Amino acid sequence: MENGGGEIKWRFGGENEKITKAGKITIRGILDILKCSLDSNDDRTVIPLGHGDPSAFPSFRTSEVAEDAIVDAVRSANFNSYSPTVGILPARRAIAEHLSRDLPYELSPDDVFLTIGCTQAVEVALTVLARPGANILLPRPGFPYYEARASFNNLEYRHFDLLPDKGWEVDLDAVEALADENTVAMVIINPGNPCGNVFSYQHLKKVAETARRLGILVIADEVYDHLTFGSNPFVPMGVFGSIVPVLTLGSISKRWIVPGWRLGWLVTSDPNGVLKKTKIVQSIMGCLNISCDPATFIQGAIPHILENTKADFFNKIISLLRQSADICYEEIKEINCITCPHKPEGSMFVMVRYYAHTVLYILHLCKFMQMTWLLL
Repeated sequence: MENGGGEIKWRFGGENEKITKAGKITIRGILDILKCSLDSNDDRTVIPLGHGDPSAFPSFRTSEVAEDAIVDAVRSANFNSYSPTVGILPARRAIAEHLSRDLPYELSPDDVFLTIGCTQAVEVALTVLARPGANILLPRPGFPYYEARASFNNLEYRHFDLLPDKGWEVDLDAVEALADENTVAMVIINPGNPCGNVFSYQHLKKVAETARRLGILVIADEVYDHLTFGSNPFVPMGVFGSIVPVLTLGSISKRWIVPGWRLGWLVTSDPNGVLKKTKIVQSIMGCLNISCDPATFIQGAIPHILENTKADFFNKIISLLRQSADICYEEIKEINCITCPHKPEGSMFVMVRYYAHTVLYILHLCKFMQMTWLLL
């Protein structure tokens, strides 16, 4: 209403503390803060070291098989309509068959829920688990989106450490100490983001046994599945689904170098049916009913992409990642103020430790040299 011809008093506003807090925790939020702090008068090129999009670099390109599958799906005119909430059946069946190759049991299409990238899979999983008083255990270092999403859903999160001196293994003693009667799940990211680690079969089994003792499920973020180039092969957490129920999150984004296609999945790796009995599956479907779906033509291309991409394509990507990891690891050793606790064996990242006192010394030295130059 207008007050005596003055300004209108609007009853709405965009300020939302929950959104603001959650948004600042994400990778994009942090990068935005850093970009705003750059000197606009400095014309030097900024080299991104936290880039999660391999397609931005010319050496990483998706396969022609994937590109042709998309074109064929569009031109077929069979995928112009809305898809079912859980995704179209041919795509879910193809993903179930694709993932079952690494498991001791067969997944059903009914175990597969298609999502808009792995990001929506995280969103759905944490939304389903969020109830008053509940808490979730997250890895540290980890992927900040989990903290952001948990914060947005009023889901308390607690951190367990990954141990650099043990190849970034989960500190299972810390997990047991952190958990209480309100803990609902723990998250593992394998291959690791941002540590570049790959968990062994033996360690993953211990994770499963720990979660079972605590009565919690495991959320396994496997968006970098099979992108391994070290001594440990990729082992899906779903292998241990008979020990503990697992929500497997994945996508075609990284392995096929197509993050912009936004096709992911949430899979119930649970041969004992615990997630159905506890109505987690019902809640997943309910959550997807009030959400958006991946583009139908991308879903339509999935069977052809999964069934026909050649091993040579994956081998080339892994070779590039191995070379990059070797270079990073060797060059980091030549820099006095940082060190790499564990050579990366998977995903697309390397974690370094920096020595604050050395960095401060370098900054002070640079400042001193600048002052000396000005005096001269």
